[in-house]
Amino acid sequence: MATKSKQKQYWLFKSEPDVYSIDDLANEKKKTTHWDGIRNYQARNLLRDTIQVGDGVFFYHSRVEPMAVVGTMSVVKAGYPDHTAFDADDPHYDAKSDPDSPTWYMVDVKLTQIFPQPITRDQLRDCKALANMMLLKRGARLSIQPVTAAEWKAIHKLAGVKEK
Repeated sequence: MATKSKQKQYWLFKSEPDVYSIDDLANEKKKTTHWDGIRNYQARNLLRDTIQVGDGVFFYHSRVEPMAVVGTMSVVKAGYPDHTAFDADDPHYDAKSDPDSPTWYMVDVKLTQIFPQPITRDQLRDCKALANMMLLKRGARLSIQPVTAAEWKAIHKLAGVKEK
């Protein structure tokens, strides 16, 4: 298992808004939820081994026009087994997943802020400070992606809001 860093890290989590939107998060009790249903091994490894309490997260609406960063969240619970994998009635059920040796992990996140206006993918592409952002690279489809501190600052600047 990877060593956990003490330094704050930044991430981008994608969600299709018709499945789970930032407004859904805003309506949750304590504006907090578990980020479940990740079924990609690379993203799972980040959730299990790297993402930690206090990390900042961009909430990104994907597979919608326009795709956009719509706000921020904070990680409030580090990686733990994704219980939805064990529930046959859940859409994220994985018959091969074993509670005694979990395959899939999730974290808990809390809403930090909703941006006054979504920051669209086109706006992100037009910002020179984001030229190397993983989200904008061809073929980068992971639903959980690292974000640099400089990218975190640049997107907040585009949104016209202070970092929280």
